Amino acid sequence: MAAAPDEEQIGKDRFRSHPMPTSRRLGYIRVSTRAQAPDRQIEILRAECDEIYVEHVSAVAAERPVFDKLITDLKPGDTFVVVDLDRAFRSAVDAILVSSALRQQGVKFKILSFPLDTTSEEGELFFGIVALFAQFERRIISRRTREGLDAARAKGVTLGRRPKLTEQQIRTAYGQLSTLGCKDIAKGLGVSRITLQRSFRRLGLHYPIRATKTAKELTHA
Repeated sequence: MAAAPDEEQIGKDRFRSHPMPTSRRLGYIRVSTRAQAPDRQIEILRAECDEIYVEHVSAVAAERPVFDKLITDLKPGDTFVVVDLDRAFRSAVDAILVSSALRQQGVKFKILSFPLDTTSEEGELFFGIVALFAQFERRIISRRTREGLDAARAKGVTLGRRPKLTEQQIRTAYGQLSTLGCKDIAKGLGVSRITLQRSFRRLGLHYPIRATKTAKELTHA
């Protein structure tokens, strides 16, 4: 299966002597951003899989091209392998539906963090329970994160990156606009013109400054 543009394909060591089996074990990893390192999951899957596919999308992304292509490419006898449930599925319902579809296609499904045989009725039942708990845990973590951010904002904590300019620098720069251009002022402060303009607006300072009427205009007013 050819790698998609936003996909990393990792195979087994090509110097190994064993032949590629007719039934494959394909691993899937999802990370929300390219800044997140999938190294831990790769090392875990490398010992289990013939091929590993990494996709960089959020858990709630509308499209998952790598995941969809991999699921379509699976053949009877293959095994679909993930490290954790939340690394592959959006929700418990999504996990159960995909697991059921794979079973009907004769594809095995393996979760390394929770060894479970989904081909049996008992395994299918426990898988549904585990999927629901995984979804519940993810929602709890998300809710607590939001509550923590709200509490921090209520205490006056500034979230995100620290502003490049202090309030005094911004107001001083604003006072210089009558004699200097915004681009020149920004260069002197070591920031971009866009950053300086956003800083003005963040403090409620009107920009661009409306030009005052010239003496000629006042005479003919």
